[in-house]
Amino acid sequence: EQARAFAEGIGKTPIVCEDKPGFIVNRLLIPYINDAVHALAEGVASAEDIDKAMKLGANMPIGPLALADLVGLDVCLAAAESLNAEFGDPKFRIAPLVRQLVRAGKLGRKSGEGFYRY
Repeated sequence: EQARAFAEGIGKTPIVCEDKPGFIVNRLLIPYINDAVHALAEGVASAEDIDKAMKLGANMPIGPLALADLVGLDVCLAAAESLNAEFGDPKFRIAPLVRQLVRAGKLGRKSGEGFYRY
């Protein structure tokens, strides 16, 4: 209750969940981003068109690849590795392209390049 009151006191909306790996956001976000990266790597569409499709077709405020760049590809990689180690579920196995970009120092917005150039 103290945490809820604190969050509300600073103008935030508290979300209650169990203390589980990935909590809510990362358990849902990592497979979403990963699927988008696989689609890009398989040539389904360009990064721009994948993001545009999700913005227009699913009413998302930002596409999955732009979101990955915003979060940081190194952060996405670390979250995926943690979830994969915990659950061993293939949906958390990061797309090889993410690992390649991270190795090349292309971490997204913070490095100036990821799926997009900034």
